[in-house]
Amino acid sequence: MKQDVPSNLSELPPGRRRGFAEDFRRFFTRGLATILPTLITIWLLVWVWNFLWQNVGVYLIFLLRIIWYQAVQLGWAKPQPVTYIYNVLNLDAVSVRILGVALAILLIYIIGVFVGNLLGNAAWRVGENAVMKIPLVRAIYPAVKQVTEFVLSDRGHQFAGARVVMVQPHTDGIWSIGLITGRGYFKVDANGAQDMAMVFIPSSPTSISGYLLVVPRQRVVELAISVEEAMRLLVTAGVIVPPAMQGLAADGGINKNPSAVTAPPPKPG
Repeated sequence: MKQDVPSNLSELPPGRRRGFAEDFRRFFTRGLATILPTLITIWLLVWVWNFLWQNVGVYLIFLLRIIWYQAVQLGWAKPQPVTYIYNVLNLDAVSVRILGVALAILLIYIIGVFVGNLLGNAAWRVGENAVMKIPLVRAIYPAVKQVTEFVLSDRGHQFAGARVVMVQPHTDGIWSIGLITGRGYFKVDANGAQDMAMVFIPSSPTSISGYLLVVPRQRVVELAISVEEAMRLLVTAGVIVPPAMQGLAADGGINKNPSAVTAPPPKPG
């Protein structure tokens, strides 16, 4: 016998009272879901701050101490005892840490500008080739570089002109959401070249990875949503649905009549 299930988890069958444990779990989960994004954001910012200070900023402060001391020795700066220099550039002072992190950010920016031009990029590659001759470094550096480039590289411009589409890569009637990244004519059979579309299908919820499909253009259905809306849909695994894709049923659920849900017809050309 089929048992009726409440449409809302907060609704209980008549005669049943919610206990303290259930109330505590429900409100604790709701509070955790509310505050967790803020806590994770703060944790990431603190982690980045500590990483920049401990791995770059502190050494720049050491360099400033040496430069200051050498300037005093050469008579380019006002004579000061070594203890004075160390007290001014005290590593435990908040102002000195702010200075160190700011210098670290500036240094990273300068490196980015240097590597961004042709001459700097060529010089950097020469240095990489020299480092790759070290046995232990050669085993670790390429893997670390691939991971950092994958995470930090700017892919926004690659999908700037992309269009959101639906395709049926596996079974008719089962659709996947993807992005058209290119078009071309390919000779796939003896009948000649066909108009094919290259569609990138992002994974869900990790939409930074996926796979590429090459499908006939007439089998691609374009959606009236933006790339940002499609990415939010994929990252949230369908929780955040764009307004243009809402309204399958009046109650927000899935239509109980499968024949009533039909795919939009493909656009010609």
